[in-house]
Amino acid sequence: MSPVGALRARIDGWFLSRRPPSDTLELTQRNVYIVPTRAGWTLAATLLVLLVASINYQLNLGYLLTFLLAGSVAVGMHVCHATLRGLAMRMMPPEAHYAGAAAVFRVVLHNERRSVRYGIGMAVRGSGQWAWTDVPAEGTSTVEIAFLPERRGLHPVPPLTAETRFPLGTFRVWTVWRPAAQMLVYPAPEAHPPPLPAGEPLSGPAAISAAQRAHGAGEYDGVRAYRRGDPLKLVVWKKAARAQAAGSEDLVSRDTQHTQREELWLDAQAAGLADTEARVSRLCAWVLMADRLGVDYGVRVAGRVMKPSQGEAHKRACLEALALC
Repeated sequence: MSPVGALRARIDGWFLSRRPPSDTLELTQRNVYIVPTRAGWTLAATLLVLLVASINYQLNLGYLLTFLLAGSVAVGMHVCHATLRGLAMRMMPPEAHYAGAAAVFRVVLHNERRSVRYGIGMAVRGSGQWAWTDVPAEGTSTVEIAFLPERRGLHPVPPLTAETRFPLGTFRVWTVWRPAAQMLVYPAPEAHPPPLPAGEPLSGPAAISAAQRAHGAGEYDGVRAYRRGDPLKLVVWKKAARAQAAGSEDLVSRDTQHTQREELWLDAQAAGLADTEARVSRLCAWVLMADRLGVDYGVRVAGRVMKPSQGEAHKRACLEALALC
């Protein structure tokens, strides 16, 4: 990093450290800043030339034009600053996303005054990807801000910038906001994972209970991933049709009580990969595959054990364990 870049980074870090994190922010004169834009500096130079020319040649109409434009600029500066001043912003709780996929933050802008606030943009600080909106009088507007998380885990929401250049574009009014919310990033699932691993034999009281239920042969007890050699009468064709509609060709079979002596465990050691991130990515793909098939599954990773179950809450708990391992 160049010396100028290092100095700028230190100043930026010092500036952000003075902003207390909060999920709500009300803009006042103490946290709203204003600077001329490039067009503003060009207009200022033009007014200076007009003023000098009017003085040299004693042009009354030149004086009129110069001070008329200067008055318009002064009014525009006041209107531009007032567009942000008094606005209230609130961060909605961010949803979990997968690494490598764009995350979306939702910010609610609340306007208490009786006039519309035009041309308000928001973006992740330094990204340059702006989302623009108008906030109605005595109303609210929701802005969706895109952000690309780099890795899995629990991350704080990055600092945000709000700005406006309404009405003339000669001034930039801006503020910096540090939300206190955190965002959970799941690992990116493997693109083409292998089939689910084989089930492990039940042990202890679960095995005894399964052996006792084995006397009721022929009764069905849930579903499991399709295995080569399963009779076609055990295939759940409704689930297969739904999976095919979702772009997957995975099949599931009905599981009789005789076969309920095994349970599906998704273990990091069974992934067969040396790289940690690759193992986590394969486990993530297996979790999504097992959830799509509707089978009971458990996860063992980094000393954490999620007992076999199914459903949306179980899937989220397993993905969270993979994200934080």
